Amino acid sequence: MSLFRVERASALSAEEAWRRLTDFRAHGRLVPLTRTRLLSPGATGVGTRFVARTGVGRLAFDDPMEVVRWEPPAVGRPGRCRLEKRGRVVLGRAEIEVHGTAGGGSRAVWVEELRVRGVPGFLDPVLALAGRRLFGRAMDGLLGM
Repeated sequence: MSLFRVERASALSAEEAWRRLTDFRAHGRLVPLTRTRLLSPGATGVGTRFVARTGVGRLAFDDPMEVVRWEPPAVGRPGRCRLEKRGRVVLGRAEIEVHGTAGGGSRAVWVEELRVRGVPGFLDPVLALAGRRLFGRAMDGLLGM
């Protein structure tokens, strides 16, 4: 399993950073060759399911996910969202945390643990590096950096 962590500081409030980072449709607009489709109608929260489709034509795969933890930020505690990846190609989980900071800004942390079927374990460091870069760019775009 590959494990990586991305952290960003933002002038946005914790609530606004949370709203942007948990806008799963927006993720597909920021990750190259990826489109996101919500499968669950209604408000986002525990049980929300969506699919990120990555690739081109026959060289594409689906990355279905489900929100299994949903705790928006509140006074004195960070927001936490956990996603379980339940695909045939990509398995694992991601956790998004948004902390309020002194002065009204926020600090966002994205931790992802993933396994890609068919990719040998010795390539986990390469996957982690690619994940840090890819999700770092996505976080920058979502947070307006």
